Amino acid sequence: MKKSLTALAALAAAGLASAQSSVTLFGVVDAGVTYQSATSRDATTGLSSKQSKWSLANSGYNSSRIGFRGTEDLGGGLAASFWLEAPITNDDGATGVSTFNRRSTVSLSGGFGELRLGRDYTATFWNDTVFDPFGTNGSGTNVISTVNGSTGLNNANYARASNMVGYFLPPNLGGFYGQLQYSFHENTDTDSGTTTASTNSNAGRYVGGRFGYANGPLDVALALGQSIATDTTSLTRKVQTINLGASYDFGPVKLFGELSNVKNKFDLAAGDSHDSYNGYLIGASMPVGAGVIRASYSSVRYDEGAAGITGEDPRAQKLAIGYVHNLSKRTALYATVARVNNRNDAAYTGSLSAASTTGYGSAGVSYTGLPRSSTGYDFGIRHSF
Repeated sequence: MKKSLTALAALAAAGLASAQSSVTLFGVVDAGVTYQSATSRDATTGLSSKQSKWSLANSGYNSSRIGFRGTEDLGGGLAASFWLEAPITNDDGATGVSTFNRRSTVSLSGGFGELRLGRDYTATFWNDTVFDPFGTNGSGTNVISTVNGSTGLNNANYARASNMVGYFLPPNLGGFYGQLQYSFHENTDTDSGTTTASTNSNAGRYVGGRFGYANGPLDVALALGQSIATDTTSLTRKVQTINLGASYDFGPVKLFGELSNVKNKFDLAAGDSHDSYNGYLIGASMPVGAGVIRASYSSVRYDEGAAGITGEDPRAQKLAIGYVHNLSKRTALYATVARVNNRNDAAYTGSLSAASTTGYGSAGVSYTGLPRSSTGYDFGIRHSF
């Protein structure tokens, strides 16, 4: 149950007794038994190998977290708010309220919209998770999200970015919504002098936006953004993302879809090149009594050049099916099964990041050689408060 606390002492100390303030404690505790396996093939011998693991993991249905949020009514339609949210690893207790890296923002909102400062989700991540029936959690996470968040792309600003200034449109625009974001890289620029050369690195900067329309059963949104991953005198690497997502709730079934294009661009003195990752997702959720059946199919095709990850257009495909049984509004049991098939050839020398179905916690497994397929199962319980 949410805990709302009236901040009377703080208001008295600030001399704002007439203002209305509240603080809410919220969170999710999610744990489950998970099985992960990955099969690969040696490019020289042709022999296959398999790695597998049973684990007790967290965040198979919803991400485990604990947070605090609050709002103060400033009058005249203005409000000040804060949001501090920390990840927790309840399977081993190793991570708690030691870092608010899921979200840490302060904002001012009114008829003009909302101005939000701090660490927050990026605009380009939202379509990957909102239009995925599995919400980019657990073994059912779509391969678009797995590839975009992989070490191969090494985009630190994929899901969230720090040092961000964001603007959100007001909610009274007849269903239209949108946001713009700019993340400061906070690197030090050095002007040239008699003994030093000029340095100017934009590595870490993110710029993005998302605009959509939601009315009744329809929700559709377009997002685009750019993150500068590397910026040195010899290489500038930019990750550019554009995606379009939509969902429509027919009542008996809700359909989801997404198209995604990600370019990993290399600006070199010898010339420019880029790798492309083109993905799509189709999915559905169907209420059945006290539960929901979820299903999705996602695919990403790798178009990789000579720079960065090399190879010949391999493809990752994933099918996921799951069931959630709601015991109450806050407690649910869930089960998910997912299968990834990787299509590549002996010329491929890259790291096909979607070879493992899982991208959360320590439940994932690795592989050696050419990745071929992987399987994941989740059986767990989620409780929110």
